[in-house]
Amino acid sequence: MFAVMKTGGKQYKVQAGDVLRVEKLAADAGETVQFNDILMLGGDKVVVGAPLVAGAAVQAEVVDQVKGDKVIHFVKRRRKHSSQRTKGHRQKLTLLRVTEILAEGADASGVKAAVGAGSVSAADAPKAAAAPAAASGDDLTQITGVGPAAAKKLNEAGITTFAELAAVDPETFEAAKVKPEWVEQAKTLA
Repeated sequence: MFAVMKTGGKQYKVQAGDVLRVEKLAADAGETVQFNDILMLGGDKVVVGAPLVAGAAVQAEVVDQVKGDKVIHFVKRRRKHSSQRTKGHRQKLTLLRVTEILAEGADASGVKAAVGAGSVSAADAPKAAAAPAAASGDDLTQITGVGPAAAKKLNEAGITTFAELAAVDPETFEAAKVKPEWVEQAKTLA
């Protein structure tokens, strides 16, 4: 059985026992990581994701943190410029040994997901972005002239539904700028 997985902006075709070098992951040698971005599973039955295969994963053991080959970039301008520049770079990589390919049940495996060294995991990300989506208010951007920024200001002022906006007096309301046209449209939408 083989799988096509995606990590570090690249795709890899792997099977159990393969050793591969991927972009640096935030994991130490000896740890087991799991890749959940599986694009395709192959073997007896081929499964192609749209775009990912649900419930599939590839588990791998981190062998070592290594550096790639040195890449030298040399620039020379001819004739009157007489300038030269040499730059070198060695990419940081993680050496992995694929241990298992899971066709299903990846959520219940208990292995931590592979996270790039420079990125923030979903568990560490602030929950503030989920708060507006979780609010039980109306989508105020349906009103002509109310964009995302104005809707955010109205939500911060305590107006989250069309009925609340319809009850506002635009001349005396000071928490946010409210136009009379918005109040009229909110009355019809409420």
